[in-house]
Amino acid sequence: MCHPTVDITCYMRPGVRVHLAGIGGVSMCPLAEVLNGMGLAVQGSDMNDSPTVAHLRSLGIDIAIGHSAENLKDCDLVIRTAAIKDENPEIAGAIARGIPVYERAQAWGAIMREYENALCISGTHGKTTTTSMATHIFMAAQADPTVMIGGTLPLLHHAGYRVGQGDTIILESCEYCNSFLNFFPTVAVILNVAADHLDFFKDLQDIEHSFRSFAELVPQDGHVVANWDDSGARETLAGYEGSLLWFSTFDHGVDCYADNVAWFDGLPAFDIMIRGERYAHVELKVGGTHNISNALAAACSAWLLGIGGKAVEAGLNDFQGAGRRFEYKGTYHGADVYDDYAHHPDELHALLTMAKQRPYERIICAFQPHTYSRTKALFHRFVKELKLPDVAILAEIYAARETNDLGISSRDLAQEIPGAVYCSSLDKVTDSLAQIARPGDLILTVGAGDIYRAGERLLERK
Repeated sequence: MCHPTVDITCYMRPGVRVHLAGIGGVSMCPLAEVLNGMGLAVQGSDMNDSPTVAHLRSLGIDIAIGHSAENLKDCDLVIRTAAIKDENPEIAGAIARGIPVYERAQAWGAIMREYENALCISGTHGKTTTTSMATHIFMAAQADPTVMIGGTLPLLHHAGYRVGQGDTIILESCEYCNSFLNFFPTVAVILNVAADHLDFFKDLQDIEHSFRSFAELVPQDGHVVANWDDSGARETLAGYEGSLLWFSTFDHGVDCYADNVAWFDGLPAFDIMIRGERYAHVELKVGGTHNISNALAAACSAWLLGIGGKAVEAGLNDFQGAGRRFEYKGTYHGADVYDDYAHHPDELHALLTMAKQRPYERIICAFQPHTYSRTKALFHRFVKELKLPDVAILAEIYAARETNDLGISSRDLAQEIPGAVYCSSLDKVTDSLAQIARPGDLILTVGAGDIYRAGERLLERK
């Protein structure tokens, strides 16, 4: 029953008992709350106790720490994260008992089929920010959307989701393990297509094939929105025959572009032009050309779904970033401390070049690579980008779902970067930051793991 033939939609009704394996994950937690709100009896498990787990328990959801077949109890179905494999004791236990096992993305797919508009935002990077921008726009338009973001958003009271009563659902859509191919988008956004998740995909061509399949999920009356500035997106969509809206930060020959771009203290203001007409004038509170691109993607999606330009202006002008996306954390001895989720070389480049536009004397980047396979596959690109800050501090690699069969360490990166400091623990990262920091510095804690804790511990030393 690991690949059940029964459509998961049949289980989306009150009283059904569902077990979520990996319930503390960034998209599993909101799924648990949505299912709980639909009247299902939700239970789950996670490898670690966390504030997320504590929050779900406060809603009456029973959660076990650690994975065991006994955790399943009398559940009717199991939903798992993409990172949990068949060998997991809960999955193996469910298969042995004939309990159907579904992927997290299948559950979200079943939920989104109930909406007239399903805005699904994909890309190797930029998904969380763009999904957050779209959320701001649709909230400003009083469209009352349902939202699922792979991060937190102050507008949503620092949650990563909301359940609305409107006809639109907005979802961050991840390509890892082809999860987004379980979705039913009416508007599919492709921000960029680059080599990543090479523990699952064979190569870039395999990734492009996955994104092309995602685009082809869109029905005849739906639309694809894509980034003309990204060669991977252009290659992916070559010959695509459906409704396709291209956007660009500089090319005025495409459907949507940024015009009259001006910069004020590192923050951009610009006109959004669509099909030859000015749709909105935006003054962003977040910096970087990559955020102009993200804003265009969100605006194109809104335009296609009938949202007026005034809501785009209000929503984007109010957006000040998502959680862990250049998120201000505090000040330590005159140095500003920010945190960012960047874990791919392209994301690092966007973050660090944007940071260099800000009025700081030095950029100090404490970076924690995420997964051994990514660090190995993109090693030289990481080295190149980590030479951009004035000081690079390298925390040990965050294993996530992997074991270190490749024999690689952040020490290897540090040896290739002049002046870099290698730290074997987060406490040592905090110590190094405390020793280095001085007034006028920008301190960045960067990575998809728990590197943010180093910055938080630094701020506790005031």
